[in-house]
Amino acid sequence: MYRARDQVENEEWLTTLDEVADRLDLGEEARSRAADLFLSTIPDADRSKRATVAASVYAGSLIAGDRRSQGDVADAAGVARLTVQGRWKELMDEAGLEPPRW
Repeated sequence: MYRARDQVENEEWLTTLDEVADRLDLGEEARSRAADLFLSTIPDADRSKRATVAASVYAGSLIAGDRRSQGDVADAAGVARLTVQGRWKELMDEAGLEPPRW
């Protein structure tokens, strides 16, 4: 769970998350889930926040059933695909969610 203050302090990163979601043409539910995941798992280091944005968008799209590939999310977020691949399951675990098992 996150505080309203977290949302205010990370407004820049939430804007980045929205821009990534726009590039991917994600629906509102996926965007909302991604923002909730990001705010629930905000890393301390700024250098890790872009990776968390990308992983949040990927996981949010999975949860909402509006799937996008890891590569597409990575391209839209400006990170490597391996960054998304290596972070999204951990992010879901941190948020108390169980990642899908395909």
